[in-house]
Amino acid sequence: MALHSHDPRIDMPWALDQIAGWRMAKTKLPQWATCEGIVYPPHLALEQCSSQITAEYKARLLQRLINGPSGAGGSAGNDKAPDVLVDLTGGFGVDCSYMARVFDSAVYVERQEGLCEIAEHNFAALGLADRIRVVHDDAERYLAQMKPVSAVFIDPARRDAHGARTYAIADCTPDVLTMQGELLRKAAFVVVKLSPMLDWRKAVEDFGGTVREVHIVAAGNECKELLLVLSQVRQSGERLQIVCVNDDQRFAYVAQGGGAGGCGYAVDNVDGNAVDNNAVDGNTVDNNAESLAVENERQKEADSAWQFLYEPNAALMKAGCFALIERRFGVRQIAPNSHLFVTEEPVADFPGRRFRIVSTMTMSKRALKVGLAGLKQANITVRNFPLAVSQLRKRLKLRDGGDAYLFATTDSSGAHIIIRAEKAG
Repeated sequence: MALHSHDPRIDMPWALDQIAGWRMAKTKLPQWATCEGIVYPPHLALEQCSSQITAEYKARLLQRLINGPSGAGGSAGNDKAPDVLVDLTGGFGVDCSYMARVFDSAVYVERQEGLCEIAEHNFAALGLADRIRVVHDDAERYLAQMKPVSAVFIDPARRDAHGARTYAIADCTPDVLTMQGELLRKAAFVVVKLSPMLDWRKAVEDFGGTVREVHIVAAGNECKELLLVLSQVRQSGERLQIVCVNDDQRFAYVAQGGGAGGCGYAVDNVDGNAVDNNAVDGNTVDNNAESLAVENERQKEADSAWQFLYEPNAALMKAGCFALIERRFGVRQIAPNSHLFVTEEPVADFPGRRFRIVSTMTMSKRALKVGLAGLKQANITVRNFPLAVSQLRKRLKLRDGGDAYLFATTDSSGAHIIIRAEKAG
């Protein structure tokens, strides 16, 4: 490449974009990276696009919606209407390329002409030219004139006119809150992709009762997307489904009650019983001093029996259904705000990381000396603890890495503790 850096026939910025794009695609979009002829956009567009994993998830989600009992595909049999998807914010086209495969046809809409040209070229390279029609237009304008379709996907840009990141739904472009009436007039289902930084309860409330499903999508234990499925206004008392996904881990439940957002109570899909997620746990608290003393003794006995520790995956942490996790898996929180769970017996299917507890220690010098004896390095996590990871690492004089895991937290009595653990099989 350096030999041709002064060759006027070579567009060096474009060539460098292609090299950088292919390198990123090898891990983010492996199927695209193996396809001959793919053209990659400038770095920002590629950085912001979905990964193959999350794009495939959205395709499966939409396939279930259109094929379900209340799907948009019309009557069964030969009279079934064609399933059509409209992606109103096409971008680089990754999401559209995967979602379109579960529809009879799709329309890709994008206001940037350069991205339209790249997408049209890439769809042809992927063998999707006959399935996806590319339209250079504004999302609001196209929505206003389009005919009703099976589903609409929209991913509002989370950057303002100056390129700064925005997170509030109303600050994104286009503003899906003002568009939702027209969206639901034109599609049986609308899937809205939002920033994973958003409070999903507030997002549900903002849409005023049109949200039927919330999908918190993580990959590699990092929250990537918040997806809302909109349909015509839900009936009073109808349950809202919450789905938490992290790689091959899936945890689903329904929520109802709790104000305008309809999210105060988690309902276990297994037995239908409700758990108040605003409570410390699923039990009634007796404020009688004698009862509290007995409870504290039981707590100490239970603490000494801790054998396994569980850390929920990023999607579950985002969902915040901690009381339901206790009920579903028979685990117990160390303390209300620790979001770490313990058991005496292993729980093989817990959706998160699983550890075997080696020892538990207080923050006294003597306890740390005994509990950390022989340890030179460790992976440190803090939950509801007064020190940041960097501060605690410096205090303990431990390097990062290794096979040991330290969880610094606050127990139910208010004491700061460190749990030393190793990964469980």
